[in-house]
Amino acid sequence: MAEPRIFHSIDDLRSAVGEELGPSDWLEVDQKRIDLFADATDDHQWIHVDPAKAAEGPFGSTIAHGYLTLSLLPWFVPQLMRVANVRMGVNYGLNRVRFPAPVPVGSRLRATARLTEVAEVAGGVQLTCVVTVEREGGEKPVCVAETLTRFAF
Repeated sequence: MAEPRIFHSIDDLRSAVGEELGPSDWLEVDQKRIDLFADATDDHQWIHVDPAKAAEGPFGSTIAHGYLTLSLLPWFVPQLMRVANVRMGVNYGLNRVRFPAPVPVGSRLRATARLTEVAEVAGGVQLTCVVTVEREGGEKPVCVAETLTRFAF
């Protein structure tokens, strides 16, 4: 696994604003993962789960759900960064998410992150990061998400 950048204090975090973190390790998105996500979300659109029909479609194969790609951020981000000495960290939300390119079945993905803001909140800090997920050999990112994470010290 990729070695994350470890932040030991709020000052460490502040000093990293603007830095690019990563990249993470590569992760292959296979049909089994796509099918399991379809089952979990009840989103069984043919473009995701019907390889024969999707082969005749606009992408030539099945593609991962955009939200599947987004849901991989908890796998990618701990490889990019960790905050030490916290009692708890929670996802607080997203400001903006885009899926500029599809993820064909069999694609390998990896992520980078850029810390854009560190704001004090009651009991801790809120980090704003732009996480970019790329596909190996792709020209555009497959997901760009501005994430909000809160850490309590």
